[in-house]
Amino acid sequence: MLESYSRSWTEINYSAIAHNVKEIQKLVGKTKIMGIVKANAYGHGDVECARVLADCGIDFFGVSSVDEALRLRQGGIRESILILGYTPPEHFHYLVEKQITQSLVSLEYAKKLSAYAQSVQNCIHCHCKVDTGMNRTGIIYQDQEKNMEAIFEEYRLPGLKVEGIFSHFPVSDDLGSESKAFTQHQIELFQEVCNRLKSEGLDPGLRHIQNSYGILNYQDLGMDYCRPGLLYMGVTSDDEIPIVSQPDFIPILSWYANISLVKWIHKGQTVSYGRHFTAIKDTKVATISVGYADGLHRIVSNQGLEVLVHGKRCPIIGNICMDQCMVDVTNVADVQEGDIVVIVGQQGDQKVTIDEISRKSHSINNETLCAISSRVPRLRKRD
Repeated sequence: MLESYSRSWTEINYSAIAHNVKEIQKLVGKTKIMGIVKANAYGHGDVECARVLADCGIDFFGVSSVDEALRLRQGGIRESILILGYTPPEHFHYLVEKQITQSLVSLEYAKKLSAYAQSVQNCIHCHCKVDTGMNRTGIIYQDQEKNMEAIFEEYRLPGLKVEGIFSHFPVSDDLGSESKAFTQHQIELFQEVCNRLKSEGLDPGLRHIQNSYGILNYQDLGMDYCRPGLLYMGVTSDDEIPIVSQPDFIPILSWYANISLVKWIHKGQTVSYGRHFTAIKDTKVATISVGYADGLHRIVSNQGLEVLVHGKRCPIIGNICMDQCMVDVTNVADVQEGDIVVIVGQQGDQKVTIDEISRKSHSINNETLCAISSRVPRLRKRD
């Protein structure tokens, strides 16, 4: 029996991460896993997820920024950490002090990092970012422009120890022929870069290119690491996107809220801001203590999104407010204040998924999970 913890809260089944990690390992063979825990582990709790992943043997973590890396260090994470994004020069000292690996977003950036490392007479650990088609960060290496000399130069910069090289897939989730050809060519370009480094007498270091869909659809590429994010949390970006593999993932997050009020409204009465819902009959309405400030997007208002009350699917009606929303519970008996509503998760034999919210908001699960507010507690699910 669930207990009420707050007005709205999530429960994280951290013990299921080990199962999901094993499912990933089945797909990638001997390739090791770099656990991506950026954005508070996509809303699941970065330090807690990292601790569990470390217990599973994960020895490398990926984050977006230096502050995220510092959170892991402060949380006791001693494994290697790669900052996938940009670190401002005024924060370069943390890379040395906390032994954090920095990605090289450009040659010009690498030169700044090199100058700093020399000025403090120290060495900064780095991974070279190669842009094979994402056109976001990294040294461009594509058919139109192959900046191999710039890559060579990065590896030779004094004060930098370039221990790895990586790239990123923009369309590994698309199994259409054009996207598959594009992704396959990215793999070829990346391998070409690594081979040219070796021919120049330079060790490419740790090679990694697969994101979550790269793991699901391209599986064992023989790289040193892969970079799953949502996968070890048991979900993909979109439940309806077809994938090549068939892993048995367990979603680790459930989301709940309390009912604060139950009342009847009459036929013809309206609900919430804008009066966009009008009752076509006498309707029993439950007000629940979750809103868009908690991460339940206002855009899903009046879209037929359902939650579970006493194990039955009930639609949200009217506009979602900042801290509350209303649900039609006419067909549910004995609903009362304090009852627990399932926004994401299972109750009885019914289940509602994060993907349902994402689909109604025309988004992906990555964004929907990240949007769950910090005011919503992340609680460890009790066994």
